[in-house]
Amino acid sequence: MGVKQAIKNLDAFPRAEEHLLQKTQSGALVSIVGLVIMTTLFFHELTYYLSTYTVHQMSVDLKRGETLPIHINMTFPSLPCDVLSVDAIDMSGKHEVDLDTNIWKLRLNSHGHIIGTEYLSDLVEKEHAAHKHDDENEHHDDADKKLHALGFNEEAENMIKKVKKALDNGEGCRVYGVLDVQRVAGNFHISVHGLNIYVAQMIFGGATHVNVSHMIHDLSFGPKYPGLHNPLDGTVRILHETSGTFKYYIKIVPTEYRYIWKEVLPTNQFSASEYFSPMKEYDRSWPAVYFLYDLSPITVTIKEERRSFLHFITRLCAVLGGTFALTGMLDRWMYRLIEEVTKASGTRAYR
Repeated sequence: MGVKQAIKNLDAFPRAEEHLLQKTQSGALVSIVGLVIMTTLFFHELTYYLSTYTVHQMSVDLKRGETLPIHINMTFPSLPCDVLSVDAIDMSGKHEVDLDTNIWKLRLNSHGHIIGTEYLSDLVEKEHAAHKHDDENEHHDDADKKLHALGFNEEAENMIKKVKKALDNGEGCRVYGVLDVQRVAGNFHISVHGLNIYVAQMIFGGATHVNVSHMIHDLSFGPKYPGLHNPLDGTVRILHETSGTFKYYIKIVPTEYRYIWKEVLPTNQFSASEYFSPMKEYDRSWPAVYFLYDLSPITVTIKEERRSFLHFITRLCAVLGGTFALTGMLDRWMYRLIEEVTKASGTRAYR
């Protein structure tokens, strides 16, 4: 008996007789409020436990011999697709003009609606067919004689006519696709540099008349991961009665995103600044939109992680226990307050 009694004395939760317990309306109200609060906090903690958070780590970039994917999606509302080219050059000296690797051009009318789709590698064949059709419908005039006098062949003449007609109709162009370049510093630019300089002169009448207004819908250097923000997305630069060259300076940071299920997504994030150089009458260069990029030697690893179950239990006990203790204190205070008010009212009635 002594051992059992000693164990009973350790009970921190003694039970009172049922007839000694008193239930009140105020206690019921506090109990309901406490139950609602505890249920809300429980689901909040459960959601917090099931959600993931990210941890950032940095290390030296050791990648070698890989290519850098550049995702482009841009609109040029004032330049037809026939004059636009995508050129790239890097520090190794590799220079590619009018790239046709996974790049598409969408012809747009003056309202921005698509009126034709062309894959760059197929442009040559399509242009030849279109030129033959145009020759049947167009009359030779004084302009044709001038072009012949300058030594242009029939293809160049048809090109000039076609582009001038597109400019008169207010055609624009949307350029989108993926460039795979070497993983070294360099630049790529979208311009009219793919044209023969004399053809460009005949079309525009000078570099100051080339309008490189543009909208950047998407510019990225790899697949997107949760929380990634590309700073140039949504950029709009419209020129009115002027021309010039846009230069975007980009710092690329190699990034690895590790999902909670251990899948690794290699990609890149970047920061950017921009500079605009207006054209002057004596400038010999032609307007363009340049993207000059450089790679950081540091790789950022972003890891998804989940909180431990012990952490969840600890927080759950803290919030539920705290709520239970607080509602118990509130119940006692309300009971004493009501008891005091009732006694005061009874005393006054007796008098």
